Amino acid sequence: MAAATTRIRAAVVGTGGIVSGSHLPALRALADRVDLVAGVDVDEGRLEAFRAQAAEPGEAGPGFTVTGYTDLSAMLEAERPDLVLIGTPPSLHREQTVAALRAGAWVLCEKPLCLTLAEYDEIAAAEAAEKPDGGPYASVVFQHRYGSGAVHARELLSSGELGKPLVAHCQTTWYRNTDYYAVPWRGRWDSEGGGPSMGHGIHQMDLLLHLLGDWSEIRGMAGRLVHDVESEDVSTALVRFAGGAMATVVNSVVSPDEVSRIRVDCADATVELTHLYGHTNDDWAYTPAPHAADDADRVARWRTPAADLPSSHKAQLAVVLDAMRDGVRPPGSGPDARRTMEFIAALYKSAFTGQPVHAGEIAPGDPYYDAMHGNHPDWAPAPSAKEQ
Repeated sequence: MAAATTRIRAAVVGTGGIVSGSHLPALRALADRVDLVAGVDVDEGRLEAFRAQAAEPGEAGPGFTVTGYTDLSAMLEAERPDLVLIGTPPSLHREQTVAALRAGAWVLCEKPLCLTLAEYDEIAAAEAAEKPDGGPYASVVFQHRYGSGAVHARELLSSGELGKPLVAHCQTTWYRNTDYYAVPWRGRWDSEGGGPSMGHGIHQMDLLLHLLGDWSEIRGMAGRLVHDVESEDVSTALVRFAGGAMATVVNSVVSPDEVSRIRVDCADATVELTHLYGHTNDDWAYTPAPHAADDADRVARWRTPAADLPSSHKAQLAVVLDAMRDGVRPPGSGPDARRTMEFIAALYKSAFTGQPVHAGEIAPGDPYYDAMHGNHPDWAPAPSAKEQ
């Protein structure tokens, strides 16, 4: 990014619901720092609708004059954007992220950043090949980390203010009907990368790791209980963290009463987050242990801060823009985000093999490094007619 650039020049790839509904409002809200100059979509009608939407000022900020492209390479060559925001189906993420990095652009990509650990390491190699220090870097959208409530909770946990973390629970119990899975790329390993573990619970699991740090061991289960899909529609896991805490994880798309929840029981307090698709300060609760309840000053420090920044694409985009300004790696990228990808791969490996999996175990040569299904006969996609 040129030092003389007053505002960062951004482009979006994929102009469907997540980009128009979440990324565009975030860009408008930060229009004093970033200008949306281009959009890419293979569907020309959708692209034109997005360009018209972007041109109209919104409640959050001004309109943008967006040049439309149906080809990513053509856009990168013509526009040379500083930042590329990717909101396409997951199977395209790795190729598009690498192309943007090679063009010198930073990337903020919807989850999952890619489909496998092997693909993640391809992206890391592309980062290093372009410029080892100072970017460009590729971040994955993990917006739940960035609300003020999550920032506050992480500070309390990492400082020891709540006592040693002991027991945790991470729950993403959502509901998706058969119409949801009628979209061709959903529920398939080669296009979505997995089921609710990869496409839904990834946000809460990432936040759990963000709060508690490195995991050391996982024991998982997975099932197809309702939906006729390649991947799972329910997964569960028992997790041991490097610091000694133990946790349960539940991911589901068959749960009519939908909720997203994280609870961490520490030696001196319980911290709990209950929400659905995003949180504010009011969604966090702190309950002191009996021996700590009378320390009013200490309990007062636990209360969420007066300033309330909801978890959102805007909150994360602001952090990415700060990192670009400073030439540093943003959170939600590199080894930080790889830990979450490795966690999901390990959940699948444990669920499908029936064996515990330890951190660092899945490396090149392991079948779960190259595919989340690990070519397990009960879970891998059936071979096509050409492959038989």
